[in-house]
Amino acid sequence: MTEISSPLVWRDEFATGVEEIDEQHKILIHTLQEANQLLTNNSSAEVLDKITRDLLSYALYHFDTEEELMQQYGYSDQEEDLEAHLAQHRSFSAKVVSIREDLKAGTLISREALLGFLSDWLSHHILNTDKKLGAHIRAKQAQ
Repeated sequence: MTEISSPLVWRDEFATGVEEIDEQHKILIHTLQEANQLLTNNSSAEVLDKITRDLLSYALYHFDTEEELMQQYGYSDQEEDLEAHLAQHRSFSAKVVSIREDLKAGTLISREALLGFLSDWLSHHILNTDKKLGAHIRAKQAQ
């Protein structure tokens, strides 16, 4: 896990060229920035629960948006990319659910581990996976 010295911030390189996706990514990054401000090294289970609940809720909404766009723009013709993209969404959701289950069982996640996971996952997913989807959508829109 990466140690977080500063929160993830929106950078132009994150732009997919699909406004709806980019706006939702900006909201996710803003949510991470808020989590960075709220979390301390001794955050309570209640604070961790709220942050992970809010992030999971918005991430699921965002994944639904992307998956609807995949259907709308025929991303199934990029079968390997589609399967990898969907697998990443499911893996992220499962990891956050696991963190939430651990919280309920009394096992807290450290600030660094949580923010490191979220920042690493989001930046990697946007730069490597969502940019492919964005290129596909833009190509289909140009046809």
